[in-house]
Amino acid sequence: MLSTLGAFAIVATYLFAVLTAGGGANYTGYLEDTAQAQAALSMPLMVGYTAGVVLLLVANLSRLPLSLIALIPFAAAFNIILGQIIGFSGVPLYLDSVATVLIGLLAGPAAGVLTGIITNLAWGLSINPTAIPFTAGAATIGLLAGLAGRYGLHKRLWALLVAGLLTGVIAGLLGAPIAAFVFGGGQGVGTGSIVATLQAAGQSLLGATTLQSLLSDPLDKTIAFLLAWVLLRGLPARVLQQFQRTHA
Repeated sequence: MLSTLGAFAIVATYLFAVLTAGGGANYTGYLEDTAQAQAALSMPLMVGYTAGVVLLLVANLSRLPLSLIALIPFAAAFNIILGQIIGFSGVPLYLDSVATVLIGLLAGPAAGVLTGIITNLAWGLSINPTAIPFTAGAATIGLLAGLAGRYGLHKRLWALLVAGLLTGVIAGLLGAPIAAFVFGGGQGVGTGSIVATLQAAGQSLLGATTLQSLLSDPLDKTIAFLLAWVLLRGLPARVLQQFQRTHA
């Protein structure tokens, strides 16, 4: 029930942001792409996404054994290190969810959600504060990876890559309003340059960040799912069986 409410809060917040930015709400309809619009939308976005993340965290934390919870900080550290490296490289990708996908495939949606949340909160509180507002997207990636594992998509590489592609589309759509109205554009050297180019070509701020996300995120998450699959195949059968018992 709490997981459903959390997912609803995240989706409703996204729809609110998109409809408002497009003129669906009178009080900001004429302010698209201005500082006033960013200020008007950033707080509802943060509140709505945070509420969804908290509900997902509460719903899933109690469902996992302590042995698995103890492993999640190491997975989060892997995500952060790889994400920092890619962020400084100028490549228009992120690759900060490989371990989230791996844990989701191994141990299910609850574990994937928790890994995504811990990654972004730890990253934001220690190195990069801009990671925190994207926590809802990270949780969603973990959830979708967990569902892919639950339904055995990792047993067929093509199916897993399709799941990664769809996960990237969903994560990109969720992250675009945050990038637009909280930070004023894409995050990172590579993604920010794409947003700037699209805006110079006449796209609105939300339009540019959405297009950038739909260019970068599906490829990024497909690669993340592929890397997680490679790591998964390298694990001993004993380890796989142990995780499968926690798949929830």
